[in-house]
Amino acid sequence: MTSTKVDWRKYLRHAALTDIGMRRANNQDAYAVVLAGDVETWNRRGHLFIMADGMGGEAAGELASKIAVDHVPHLYHKLARSSPPEALQTALQQANAEIHRRGEANPDFQRMGTTCVVLALLPQGALLGHVGDSRAYRLRGTTLEQLTFDHSLVWEMRAAGQLNDQADVSITVPKNWITRSLGPKPEVKVDIEGPLPTRTGDTFLLCSDGLSGQVKDEEIGPILRHLDPETAAQALIDLANLRGGPDNITVTVVKLTGPELTSAANNAEPLTVGESLGVKRGAHPAIWGVAGVLALAAGLLAIVGQEIIAFLAALAFIVATAIGLLMQFGSFGTKGIELRGGRRLGRGPYTRTECGENESVARELSSLVRELLDAVATEPSENAPGARDHARNGETALKEARFDEAVQHFCRAIESLMKALRGIREKRKASDSTIEL
Repeated sequence: MTSTKVDWRKYLRHAALTDIGMRRANNQDAYAVVLAGDVETWNRRGHLFIMADGMGGEAAGELASKIAVDHVPHLYHKLARSSPPEALQTALQQANAEIHRRGEANPDFQRMGTTCVVLALLPQGALLGHVGDSRAYRLRGTTLEQLTFDHSLVWEMRAAGQLNDQADVSITVPKNWITRSLGPKPEVKVDIEGPLPTRTGDTFLLCSDGLSGQVKDEEIGPILRHLDPETAAQALIDLANLRGGPDNITVTVVKLTGPELTSAANNAEPLTVGESLGVKRGAHPAIWGVAGVLALAAGLLAIVGQEIIAFLAALAFIVATAIGLLMQFGSFGTKGIELRGGRRLGRGPYTRTECGENESVARELSSLVRELLDAVATEPSENAPGARDHARNGETALKEARFDEAVQHFCRAIESLMKALRGIREKRKASDSTIEL
């Protein structure tokens, strides 16, 4: 990557899709992908992926999510003097202020809001900014990790020890009650996670709760693992719709296909942040301990008549105290705190799911394929023959315990069958609207 212009497709594959779902009249989700235009921009700001899930009336939710995906990338790049973590935090906070301002200015938009999750792929690793219950995942090998904390009542209560993992949340608290979003209030707390080291093969997923509410982590992992980003994104949306599709569904899949964009290969300077992100410089407790010992020693030495030694101890006490004060109030390290040696922001990952054994997922997909085949059996479709081939190959792989192959074939069969069903539905609509004379 020595030239200024880079074809990022050599090192990175990504796909972003959004779907209205099965029960909504409009789509309040939004997303954006902003790849670095050149190597210099990659080194400073990396690649940015963002998605937002709007809330409020139809127009309000759409407007809130659009403001988020328009403003955050623009502000993130505009804040050139801030480090990427601080620029991302500020961009989200300013987007919140703009959404709130627009909501207060128009009675139809009051209390509008949106969740937002942002992934910045940097030379130093993966950096995340997050507000709400839209999620970011990373698949590494056979392990799927949720990198963001759901700002929902369920997750907040569990974190506070008020709800155990086995509790039936459908009975105790509303599952979709979120505690934080962009827009409803003039200020918002933004979670920043990372930078997390990146490796070749790492696959990241950003998604709205239209996906995570219908598709389990145990299913997400194998689909990301065995399918290319484009096919995986469509398979995840299809699966959510087959489960009822009660909400809009947005999916962004990003896979590092070569070492050139990984943190290990770039050996970049560490990111620096200040106290605005909750990283305290402060003085090490040992500084104050040494100062206390020196003060005590100076006093005792003065009492026993060791004036010269007492003077030297008092002088050392003054120096130690000055160092402590400078460290405490930030006169040292004006460049900020360096995130190196495993030091990072946030506490993620928040969940880990092993996805190495895929038999149960393959059997669930097999059942769905059989139901879909029955649904299209009575009407011809150009997509059906290919779907049947994939279904047969999937069943063979399932019988021979080649579960990874079975997942691949069944997902491709579902994609073809969903296209067939959509085509049948459009034909029926056209037929219903025909006026016979």
